[in-house]
Amino acid sequence: MPEINWSDFEKVDLRVGTVVQVESFPEARQPAYIVHVDFGPEIGVLKSSAQITDRYAKSDLKGKQVVAVVNFPPKQIGPIMSECLITGFQSENGEVVLAVPDETVPNGARLA
Repeated sequence: MPEINWSDFEKVDLRVGTVVQVESFPEARQPAYIVHVDFGPEIGVLKSSAQITDRYAKSDLKGKQVVAVVNFPPKQIGPIMSECLITGFQSENGEVVLAVPDETVPNGARLA
């Protein structure tokens, strides 16, 4: 992997937001949800396609804080426009485990 400098890292806007709505996404090629995340008054609510159905039920996600990249350009994924990228790590069996703060922080808080 190529080395980056600090100014490269500063370009990535990683923020915390709270999941406010989760919808089924039957049109997705891989099992996924449409996740609406509230990033506070500065950014608002953004939606994302998230392939996290193996590990998370829709009811488990509502109210959960997640970390997402909020400054990628929107990306068309099937019939929806994904506006942010929810982050996570792959487990040993390939399931995505969400990257989350271990305590509640204000929506819109930037990774420090």
